[in-house]
Amino acid sequence: MRKRAEFLAANRGTRVSRPGFVLLVRKRTGDSEENGEGQMRFGVTVTKKIGNAVVRNRMKRRFRALLREVLPQAGLAHADHVLIGREGGVERDFHAMKAELFEALARAAAGKGDPPRGNRRGRRR
Repeated sequence: MRKRAEFLAANRGTRVSRPGFVLLVRKRTGDSEENGEGQMRFGVTVTKKIGNAVVRNRMKRRFRALLREVLPQAGLAHADHVLIGREGGVERDFHAMKAELFEALARAAAGKGDPPRGNRRGRRR
């Protein structure tokens, strides 16, 4: 996934939080199989709050490797998967993150995501 609209659409799907990342999963509808759009897709995003460019790029590389290893086994078909980096995700053990991703994908497949976040724009300070 590369377009902002695809990431925003995934944000309306199921959200599962873990210590090193947040997983967003959204089923796609209306895909045509002959265009190759029926496959699992993934995206990775890490905000500037996490660290400088070196830290963010390292985290994105780790997430891509993690997704390439786990999604063929446990990913949801015809769905977009997005990993959002959280503070401390760079230092976490790769095997621990792999186990957390398997658990998060199982929760998303069962429809047991975290409760939806409230509207942040309407809050008063």
